[in-house]
Amino acid sequence: MIREPAEPIRLGMVGGGKDAFIGGVHRIAARLDGTYRLVAGALSSTPDKARASGEALGLPRVYDDWASMLAGERALPEDERIEAVSVVTPNHVHHPVAKAFADAGIHVICDKPLAVNAGQADELVRTTDASGVVFGVTYNYTGYPMVRQARAMVRDGRLGELRKVIIEYNQGWLADALENEGVKQAEWRTDPARSGAAGAIGDIGSHAENLVSTVTGLELEAICADLTTFVPGRRLDDDGNLLLRFRGGARGVLIASQVQVGDENDLRLRVYGSDGALTWHQEQPNRLWFVPNGAPPQLLTRNGPGLHGDALAAARIPPGHPEGYLEAFANVYAEIASAIRGGTGDFPTVRDGARGVRFIETTVASAASDAKWTPFPTETAS
Repeated sequence: MIREPAEPIRLGMVGGGKDAFIGGVHRIAARLDGTYRLVAGALSSTPDKARASGEALGLPRVYDDWASMLAGERALPEDERIEAVSVVTPNHVHHPVAKAFADAGIHVICDKPLAVNAGQADELVRTTDASGVVFGVTYNYTGYPMVRQARAMVRDGRLGELRKVIIEYNQGWLADALENEGVKQAEWRTDPARSGAAGAIGDIGSHAENLVSTVTGLELEAICADLTTFVPGRRLDDDGNLLLRFRGGARGVLIASQVQVGDENDLRLRVYGSDGALTWHQEQPNRLWFVPNGAPPQLLTRNGPGLHGDALAAARIPPGHPEGYLEAFANVYAEIASAIRGGTGDFPTVRDGARGVRFIETTVASAASDAKWTPFPTETAS
């Protein structure tokens, strides 16, 4: 369903300047439905680069850093200043930027992981509750129509009692020490000071955890993790293998690796219940396989017959016309825009982001522990 643009939300962006892959993706996602208008930015931690990046994009207002952007926007009349900010910086900058803008009453769209530790994440939950702003976290894979179809089928009981979940996120781009070759995306992701306590688990493992939670609704009870750093000299994990226990008895396996040579963006989910099973593969995102117990497999396709309303609402064009990564990302932005404009929105919230940070911390603690299982903490923010 192609969305009719509402009054565009005046958007600012922190991070995402020259050479930043994800910044460009966020800008495309924000403008795809006409629901945002990028009017301001502090696009780099280096003032000269920030100005050059903003001017190259033709932004009306370009700032040297995020603090001057916040001050400058707050000085403008209310009907001119930004209404929302997109935070697309390295991980260690998420918390201070998001908190400052949320405290100022500006809605926040933040890349994942939400923060570098649970204390920061919980503080963002409290700040969001106190300020009343909309706070979305861009776990973009939740925007795929067939992910929403899978969620609806689980919720409607089509799989029966859930028994096992297998989630894999396999990449190979960090099989070599690219961080030593001046590759920006590799440099900060492998740097504990900027990435946080985890490497692959924080970068892509957090996506895997969120996809499991979104589709199944299962709550983690304990984790048994094995994290490895294969590339010599690298300071964070580049491969992870986890066993998961969920409340209620279901079990899971989570694999997240960035050193599997030949793999590109191989995210795949399998969910098994007493009455059926589902399989979804991100590199073929328009298909969802459903296998009822004792019956032939069924192939469900994006915008095809028999889909749930949630899946149909996330589809943009007729069946047989492929949709992919950018459209799914744009769905998340569009849902956040709906919430900002006072409607409902189907998007990952600040609490989903906080749970993701607890997942990362628990995984790292489990890998460092001699104990077989590490309990997963419950939500602490109020």
